[in-house]
Amino acid sequence: MAAPVTKIQAIRYARHERTAAANFTEPVDDHDLPMPLDYFVWAIHREGCPPVIVDTGFGEAAAAARGRTMIRPVEQGLRDAGIDHLLVEDVILTHLHYDHAGSLNVFPNAKFHIQDAELAFATSRHVCDHGVRAPFDGEPVAQLVRKLYADHVIFHDGDEEFAPGIKLHLAHGHTAGLQVIACETERGTVVLASDAAHLYANITRQLPFPIFVDEADYRRAQETVMKLAGGSLDHVIPGHDPLVLQCFPTENDIARVDLPPHRPVLEAI
Repeated sequence: MAAPVTKIQAIRYARHERTAAANFTEPVDDHDLPMPLDYFVWAIHREGCPPVIVDTGFGEAAAAARGRTMIRPVEQGLRDAGIDHLLVEDVILTHLHYDHAGSLNVFPNAKFHIQDAELAFATSRHVCDHGVRAPFDGEPVAQLVRKLYADHVIFHDGDEEFAPGIKLHLAHGHTAGLQVIACETERGTVVLASDAAHLYANITRQLPFPIFVDEADYRRAQETVMKLAGGSLDHVIPGHDPLVLQCFPTENDIARVDLPPHRPVLEAI
């Protein structure tokens, strides 16, 4: 029997040049070496169904405000991947940080899927703390609330089957309601880890990325990701690692992560 998920595309739309020191909670030997972040949205394809989009990215205004480099608008990245953003029916939001939920209006006809805990946190007293609030942008959160009142938001509470071959798993720690997505493909389970691990190195070095609401939960989330992936880094797709484009078959900054890597991830790190 064919696998339910026929294709997964990691679509790069932006980049941030930085050094390794910015990517870990503790000092690292290569602290002064380049270790940039790439920004992606993902598309999950099944036979006979519109693609499911994972996260919505950010636009030019957020890029300028935060010093990120836009490679192309998210909607252009989707077009380059053969996807009409106006036909998208479902968007899974892994969490509500600015770079994962900043372009909701690119998908005017979609339902948005979010964990209960994520929206509850993003609209709670916790974000009165400026440090906690920093990775969020208020307008996308407000947009999601407006979409909720327009019946365009679907809530999930913990681990749930989203569709055949696609399962949501609560993996809080980076945020209060981060969800990762396990996809059943021809090469086995592929886990879209989002910011449960910004980089493969956050897993291999066992050093968190320095944004989280609970460090112990963050570490448990990575354990969940690795368990879902059968212990194989080749089956984990982090939220921001340029190695995704280097290790998996890639064209026009779009990686096919449902296919086996042509270069093992551990070899590339």
